[in-house]
Amino acid sequence: MIGAIAGDMIGSVYERHPIKTKDFPLFHPRCRFTDDTVLTVAVADAILTGRPYVQTVREIGRRYPNAGYGGSFIGWLHTDHPQPYNSWGNGAAMRVSPVGFAFDTADKVLSEAAQTAGISHNHPEGIKGAQATALSVYLARTGHPREEIRDQISRRFGYDLDRTVVDIRPAYSFDISCQGTVPEAIIAFLDSRSYEDAVRNAISLGGDSDTLACITGGIAEAFYGGAPDGVRAKVEEILPPDLWQVTEAFCRKYLNRTSRN
Repeated sequence: MIGAIAGDMIGSVYERHPIKTKDFPLFHPRCRFTDDTVLTVAVADAILTGRPYVQTVREIGRRYPNAGYGGSFIGWLHTDHPQPYNSWGNGAAMRVSPVGFAFDTADKVLSEAAQTAGISHNHPEGIKGAQATALSVYLARTGHPREEIRDQISRRFGYDLDRTVVDIRPAYSFDISCQGTVPEAIIAFLDSRSYEDAVRNAISLGGDSDTLACITGGIAEAFYGGAPDGVRAKVEEILPPDLWQVTEAFCRKYLNRTSRN
C-alpha cells in the first residue's frame, strides 16, 4: 500500500507534464498526494473497519475535495444517493491495491476488487482493471514469479503483456481508461528489477503518471517485499495525520505477510 501511495506522489509532478525518461528526482520538491492516495486509503480503511466501501470512499474522499478527482466522480462523491455511473476509468484500478494485500485467496481478491470498483466504476472494463491490479498484487505477495504473473493476468483478462516498456514508451500518451493504463502499469512492474526501477518505468511511459506509478508501485511493493525505508519515510512526511494513521494501521496488520524479504 505504501508502494502505491509513493508511486502516486512520485508521479504527481509529471501527470500534466509527462516525461519519457527514467532519469528524474525520485521525490521532486513539488510532489504531493492526489486522489489516488486518498481513495487507496479509503479502501484500506473499509477493510480495517469492516464498513462498506462506498461509505469510507465518500467519507474520506470528501475530506480532500481538491485531491484531483474527475468530474463524474466529484458528482458521485457529493450526491445524496450515489449510483455507479458505468465508468471504465483507471480510478477503479488506482485505489484497489489494499485488496491484494489483505485477502487470502484469489477468488476473494477478485470478488472484493469488483466490489471496490462497482460502487462507481461498474463498466466491465472498470471491474476488469481493478481485478487485474488486485490479483497482480496478490500473486506478487504470495511468491509467484513474474512470468507466472504475466501468464495468469494475460489469460484471465486478455491483456497484451508481451510488450516491454521500451516498446510502449515512444507512442504512448495520456490515457485515463483502465484498458489503456492497467496493462502498461503491469508491464512497468514486469520489466523492473526493484521497487524504484518499477516506478521509474511507469513514469517514463509518459502517460497518466501518478496513476500508472500508483498501480505499478503497489505490485512492486508486494513482489519485492515492501517499499524501501526511505520511501516509507517520505510517505509519512507528506501524508496528513489522518491518512497516515490508516496507512500505518493497515501496514501493521497486513504488509508483514509478503513472501519476499
